[in-house]
Amino acid sequence: MTPRPPKPGLRLGPTISYPTSEPAVESRPRPRCRFARGSTPATESGGELRCLLHTRLRLASLITAGPMLFFLIKNYFDPGHDYPTLTPHLVQAGVTAITLLLTVYIWLRRAPEWRELRIYEVVLFGTVAGFFAWLQYLTVATDAFCGPVPATVQGPMLHLLTLANALRWFFLIVVYGVYIPNTWRRCAVVAAATAILPMVLTVLFASWRNWMGGELLSALSDTAVIMLIAVSVAVFGSYRIHVLQQQASEARQLGQYRLKRLLGAGGMGEVYLAEHTLLRRPCAVKLILPEQTLDPTNLQRFEREVRAMATLTHWNTVEVFDYGHAEDGTFYYVMEYLPGKNLETLVERYGRLPPARVIHFLRQVCRALREAHGVGILHRDVKPSNIIACERGGVFDVAKLLDFGLVQTTGLGKDAEKLTVVGSVVGSPPYMAPEQATGREDLDGRSDIYGVGGVAYFLLTGVPPFVKDTAMEMMLAHAYEAPRPPSELRPDIPRDLEEVILRCLKKRPDDRYRDANSLEKALAACGDAGGWTEEDAAAWWGGARSQETPGTDAALPVPTVKAPTTA
Repeated sequence: MTPRPPKPGLRLGPTISYPTSEPAVESRPRPRCRFARGSTPATESGGELRCLLHTRLRLASLITAGPMLFFLIKNYFDPGHDYPTLTPHLVQAGVTAITLLLTVYIWLRRAPEWRELRIYEVVLFGTVAGFFAWLQYLTVATDAFCGPVPATVQGPMLHLLTLANALRWFFLIVVYGVYIPNTWRRCAVVAAATAILPMVLTVLFASWRNWMGGELLSALSDTAVIMLIAVSVAVFGSYRIHVLQQQASEARQLGQYRLKRLLGAGGMGEVYLAEHTLLRRPCAVKLILPEQTLDPTNLQRFEREVRAMATLTHWNTVEVFDYGHAEDGTFYYVMEYLPGKNLETLVERYGRLPPARVIHFLRQVCRALREAHGVGILHRDVKPSNIIACERGGVFDVAKLLDFGLVQTTGLGKDAEKLTVVGSVVGSPPYMAPEQATGREDLDGRSDIYGVGGVAYFLLTGVPPFVKDTAMEMMLAHAYEAPRPPSELRPDIPRDLEEVILRCLKKRPDDRYRDANSLEKALAACGDAGGWTEEDAAAWWGGARSQETPGTDAALPVPTVKAPTTA
């Protein structure tokens, strides 16, 4: 039986990681991202606004079709609406059928185009407006509703009929303004035109029956007040919706990058899936909370780390594209988005990896570290969740080392040393080198070699080198206890690979491989090296994707958000 990985609660320190499927988010104020100065706003036909219009039209169709069906049934069984002919019933039934069909259509329609939605909007509200106009004709210009009206009650009857018709138009105008996303000007034009129509029809139909006395002016004045209120409510509702929509759009706009979805969060900030507004290129944007950058030293440290990461160009290292500052002090940087699975998720979801595949991943990590160490950059948090297995350029199982958020730079200028905070323990306890666990300051590339050994141990056995109840016990075990040979947990592990792993996990840095290049050569000399081919990787990913739940993103890397550089 495969041992279970340690609980996430055992991870201590400034690093907070979340699962890739549904990342948990801390209940705290989010960093504001309103820095859209110069950003490209969403166009009307953009996917976001199109989706909003689609949703609102669905609701509007229910609100219109529901009452239409109710009054159709009510009028059919109500003796007071026994019209002389079947025409009124047939017209009402026909209009109700049209609204119901439109409702079913818009609810079943998947991802309609913008033009199609606008046509649907016109047909839906045009049909209802036409029906209301016909009802106004029926009630005012003919005797179909109440029969011949004595002259003594023509005025009050006209007043009541006009108010009843005004309430119908009030309903239509308010629903349009509140539910259909528009600019307030467009809404004002449509609402005003709709409000004028019943008043014109009242005068026209009343003239046909010679109802042109003082009651007509009174009825028109009351109708005008009702229509004015309807237009005001509609325009204000449309304006507020438009403003909130713009604010939401701006809040997700960061320079030339549109934030699309939260990927992960931590004590220092958040990571979003984003897209370059012009290139349409997906990327990951990491936001650092404004309060973390109030100290100029912290801000310099963040900038130094990003510049250090940007110097790394190896294929197996995550690429940093850009960084900057928001108006509210939020610091951000932009990385390549890696559609894949981190190695921790890979093992937890699919089980322990075959030795040949483990060697395949580790050799790539060593190459990434070789470049970083060569320019004086230490990672100091090498762990399975910081290594992404992804597909790049048609090649599967490409390992990407990411999240150099705890990097230590030793060769980036004279200011590097003074920007380091002394006396803090950094890293993730399950994979922390002994010298890190004991708080030593004289770290070098061999600390990352220890982390690679811990990653190898996890990939082969499903657990880290030490499984303890608390993070402190785990750190003490790294410092003073010998790890259990991985072959005791998995007997089929090749002896040569086990020897390489155990040498990486030596307590004294001098007893480990002297650098990443030496470790890579040792892995290449193992008997299973080269046993995992590109064809094997492509076949595995094809099978894994076929098992994923449709509609889910099963391969989101979640970069963790950490504290600034410490040593």
